[in-house]
Amino acid sequence: DWRLAVWTLCSVLLPVLITAWCSFQRSRRQLLIRDILRKSKHDWHYTDFFGQPSYCCVCAQHILRGAFCGCCGLRVCEGCLKKADQRFLCKEMMMRGTAAAPGSMPHHWIRGNVPLCSCCMVCKQQCGTQPKLCDYRCVWCQYTVHDECMVDCLRTEDCTFGEFKDLIIPPYYLSAINQMRKEKKTSYEKVVPYCSKHWMPVMVLANTRSGNNMGETLLEEFKMLLNPVQVFDLSKIAPAKALQLCTWLPCNAVRVLVCGGDGTVGWVLDAIDEMKIKGQERYIPQVAILPLGTGNDLSNTLGWGAGYAGEVPVEQILRNVMEADGIKLDRWKVQVTNKGYYNLRKPKVFTMNNYFSVGPDALMALNFHAHREKTPSLFSSRIINKAVYFFYGTKDCLVQECKDLNKKVELELDGERIELPNLEGIIVLNIGYWGGGCRLWEGMGDEPYPLARHDDGLLEVVGVHGSFHCAQIQVKLANPVRLGQAHTVRLILKSSKMPMQVDGEPWAQGPCTVTITHKTHALMLYHSGEQTDDDDASSLSE
Repeated sequence: DWRLAVWTLCSVLLPVLITAWCSFQRSRRQLLIRDILRKSKHDWHYTDFFGQPSYCCVCAQHILRGAFCGCCGLRVCEGCLKKADQRFLCKEMMMRGTAAAPGSMPHHWIRGNVPLCSCCMVCKQQCGTQPKLCDYRCVWCQYTVHDECMVDCLRTEDCTFGEFKDLIIPPYYLSAINQMRKEKKTSYEKVVPYCSKHWMPVMVLANTRSGNNMGETLLEEFKMLLNPVQVFDLSKIAPAKALQLCTWLPCNAVRVLVCGGDGTVGWVLDAIDEMKIKGQERYIPQVAILPLGTGNDLSNTLGWGAGYAGEVPVEQILRNVMEADGIKLDRWKVQVTNKGYYNLRKPKVFTMNNYFSVGPDALMALNFHAHREKTPSLFSSRIINKAVYFFYGTKDCLVQECKDLNKKVELELDGERIELPNLEGIIVLNIGYWGGGCRLWEGMGDEPYPLARHDDGLLEVVGVHGSFHCAQIQVKLANPVRLGQAHTVRLILKSSKMPMQVDGEPWAQGPCTVTITHKTHALMLYHSGEQTDDDDASSLSE
């Protein structure tokens, strides 16, 4: 009996001990990896599965999982991570020492894992075709070379920075500017000829929490093509701090690509306004947009599309930024003053880029935001977000919480009171698009209406009869109630509480006076390649 008890105990304890030992070893290995990743100069990311055939840069073995550097593109297995970290240098953001002449630097070659469709810069034949660690890629100019075509002169040859040389901030430029700052010199223009005559450095500001959560992937791809110092994660650094890089660059030369929704764009434009207050107006950049949010109406108005889901390569996005034209965008001050003789609180002040509204669309936005705050994990997809908006819009069609709005508010355009028909909502527009892609002011396009622009200092004011009327306008089955255009809009909410929103940021508001006046202009970039059939000359007519 005691032998049976011993064997039973062993059969129970042995699997438990083996499992505990494996868990201990796994935890120990993860701690070691985490320690290496924390101390490394590489931007290591661990993955359980590489999306394409990959080979370890140290042992040359085929690997399915391991770590890769988001800046230089190195790929290694777990066992070789420490060796790779010690053996290979990552992209240098700023040159150190006097290894290269001012205005030049050699290629930085990495062996293996070259892009599948790349061609050798020497023989012009395809690279990376063999199932092994082979061929070289420069992490700056992205040129590739066969093993057999690599000669000593290529290893020491100056790098040209390739196709995007006019967008990249070279490490030697930052070194020169750093030295000039130490010597208290400010004539940065003298360093520009080292780079290029048509140099227009780009900064990438990405919000990894926007819309469909593509921000992290885009950060890695942009770091591969540009200097990592040009790429910022807005979940880790505020736009105001990131934009201080503009003061290291020539005046009126910088372009900023904002990867996020309209809210992220507004956040960046507010930071640019802070630069004006600090006296840094000559460093103000022009702003392009890569739409990752839900609505993306500002992006749509400026020709950057209604949403990005990875269908356009990052290289093409950078080409679009280079080719884009500079325009101005009106920005407006929205002041909300609560009613009451004993109200000592300061008025609420917002900055508006897109639109202000009171009524059913603001109610939908308010319900959406309340739901997203309770369960943020459910709102990681643009399709899901729009489905939730549709649900709340359908609900409002039945309940009509905002009916008889015309009895609750007074509207003044440039000081003139407007007689309101029976309405449920009022929308004040600065841009052509509203509600995720609807050209609200134009409606069906079958009636004459004044041209609407985003740089003329005028606001378009329309009314809607309810959520169902909004849906009809979006599918071009109805026209809005056009109330007029004005330089100043004043709306008085006489009684009750109504939902309001500014650029998709909603709140519930009691009796108050809302005053909208012109604040400033923002320098934006317009891309004509994404224009749709509905876009006419009114969106950019000079």
